[in-house]
Amino acid sequence: MPLRDVLLGLTVVAIWALNIIVIKVGVAEIPPLLLMTLRFILVAALLVPFYPVHRHQLPFLALLSVTFGTLHFALLFIGLSQAEAGTGALLVQMGTPFATLLAVIFLKERLGPKRLAGLLLSFAGVVVLAGGPTLPTALPLALLLLSALGWAISQLLIKQGPNLPPMALAGWVALFAVPQVALGSLLFERGQVEAIVNAGWAGWGAVLYTAVMSSIAAYGLWYGLLRRHPVNRVVPLTLLVPVAAVFLGALLLDDTLGIHKLSGGGLVVAGIALIILRFGPRRTSP
Repeated sequence: MPLRDVLLGLTVVAIWALNIIVIKVGVAEIPPLLLMTLRFILVAALLVPFYPVHRHQLPFLALLSVTFGTLHFALLFIGLSQAEAGTGALLVQMGTPFATLLAVIFLKERLGPKRLAGLLLSFAGVVVLAGGPTLPTALPLALLLLSALGWAISQLLIKQGPNLPPMALAGWVALFAVPQVALGSLLFERGQVEAIVNAGWAGWGAVLYTAVMSSIAAYGLWYGLLRRHPVNRVVPLTLLVPVAAVFLGALLLDDTLGIHKLSGGGLVVAGIALIILRFGPRRTSP
């Protein structure tokens, strides 16, 4: 991979790692479901007019908005409002083991000893993280793991669904998710008007960053890399996201770096590495 593309990949990693920090800061000013609603409105407004889809694709996008928009993103925002940023970033990475399990169960994919070891390491890491002091109650643990499950379900749906441009997918999922998360905010949150009126640079910056930088700019760069290079050379870069988020949380938010987070996080990242990395001799061209 050329140096330019390596630097682009690292830029995406930095954007996504910082996104976890930005969300954590944003939900301190704007309730998480309201913040999610504002983010989806902005994403939809920026993308839907430029990426039309066929009418027969709308039911698939509506279904994906439930699993990806509401189950994954909304629960991620709520979970991060109650857990440290680095811990949240590590737990959300469990989407990869969950997706592997779902593929084995529903798509009859072969598991194999390496991927099985990766699953065991990942879940062992969650157990270690759950025993640490960075999760004050079981609720954020459950919310973040459900968010990871929502991501995993969404990946299987995308794999089996119609072939759509990534930006069209992001825009229309956001559009369909707006009423879902807005209703959730109306039912479960209070003081929305006051939060919008009183929000400062942190709250509105979080809306702008999560919509424009994380959802549009980063994914645009990422899919460009996937078009130019083999998947197994690009995807391993995602292993750096939780690592960077842990250290950014410690640096910018004074998150703890205790033994539970470091050892549990190491197990999670090592397990995911076993699942997504391919080992063995490289084939040479004749």
